[in-house]
Amino acid sequence: MFFSFIRFIGTTFLRIINGKPRVLNKERLPQGNYILVAPHRAWFDMVYLSWAATPKQFCYMAKKELFKNPLLRWLITHLNAFPVDRSKPGMKAIKTPVKWLKERDISLIMFPSGTRHSQKLKGGVLLIAKMANVPIVPAVYQGPLTFRDVLKRHKPAIAFGDPITVGQGRLSKDDQARILEQMNTAFQQLDDQIDPNYVYQDPAKAKK
Repeated sequence: MFFSFIRFIGTTFLRIINGKPRVLNKERLPQGNYILVAPHRAWFDMVYLSWAATPKQFCYMAKKELFKNPLLRWLITHLNAFPVDRSKPGMKAIKTPVKWLKERDISLIMFPSGTRHSQKLKGGVLLIAKMANVPIVPAVYQGPLTFRDVLKRHKPAIAFGDPITVGQGRLSKDDQARILEQMNTAFQQLDDQIDPNYVYQDPAKAKK
C-alpha cells in the first residue's frame, strides 16, 4: 500500500511538470511475477518504469550505504528495497529477491549494468530468474536524464519487450552469453521503436 501511494505521489509530480509519459507494448508484461530489466540511464528512471507497469508492485536492490541513515532506511525499506554490498554482493543479494519473487506478489526491477555509468551487462539477473523460475522482461526508458531536463519538459517514453525465459537447467557460459546478448538486442530494438535516432549520452561523462 505504501509503495503504491509513494509511486502515485512521485509519478503525479513528474507528470505535472513534465507531462504524461508514452508507454509502448504494456500488453507484453506477464500476469505473474517477473524481473524487469533495463539500462540505467537516470536516477529517477525506476519511477517511470514502475509507473508504466502499474498496478504491479516492485522490489529493488539498493547500495547498503543508503541504509545507514535511519530516516532514509525506513523510507526505502517500505518501498521494498533491500541492501546490497556492491563490492561483495554475495549470495544474500540473490536469495532475498528470489524469496520475494517466490513468496510474494511482487516483481523485481533490476539494472544489469549495475550503475548509470556502466552499460556492461552482468549475469546476476540470470541466476535470480533461474532460481525464482520467473521470466526476464527487457525495457527501456528514453527521456530526461537529469532533473534540469525534467524542468525543460522533455517528454519520456517507456517500452517493454517480449519476456525471456531462462529455464531451470544448468546455464553454461555460452547460454549466459546468449541470453545477455538477447537482452542487449531487445534494448536496441526497443530504443529503435521509440526513436530510431536515439543515442544515450551519460550526463556525467558529457561534463568531462
